[in-house]
Parts: sequence; structure tokens; C-alpha cells
Amino acid sequence: MQLMKLAAYTLLALLVVEQYALWFGTGSILVAWDLHREIGAQRSENSGLKERNQSLEAEVVDLKRGLDAIEERARTELGMVKQGETFYRVIENPAN
Repeated sequence: MQLMKLAAYTLLALLVVEQYALWFGTGSILVAWDLHREIGAQRSENSGLKERNQSLEAEVVDLKRGLDAIEERARTELGMVKQGETFYRVIENPAN
């Protein structure tokens, strides 16, 4: 009977040690959940960056192919006008 109790306690101790390793060890479930959360955040960031890259790539292609995009950029960013055009600046009165 004494041997059975010792075997039961030994098995119980092994079970507790294994459960601790499963929940709190190096490759534990908690670590796996944390990694899963980080992967989701990284995928979300990658998706946003992918969209940004596609937009920049389309802009580069547009700038390489046509003069319309270059002209639009010169007008909006540099305030340039074509030769023979008249530039009008509209200044609104502040609300009284």
C-alpha cells in the first residue's frame, strides 16, 4: 500500500511539473498566444505597407510614362504655371 501511495504522489508531482512547463515554460501556451497576437499585428502592418508600396509604385509608373502626372505635381507642389497662363490667387475675407 505504501508503494502505491509513493507511486501516486510521484505521478502527481510529474503531472504538476509538466503542466507548469505547458503553461509557463519556454514553449508554453502563453508564449504561443503572445506570438499569435504579434503575428496578427505584423500582418496588419504589412498589409498597410503593401498598399502604400502599391500606391507609390503606381505613382512612379505614372511619372515615368506621362507628362500629365509631372505637370500636376509641378502645379500643386511647386505652384508652377504654364507659359501664357495667368495665375489668380483668391483670398477670402475672414468671417466677421
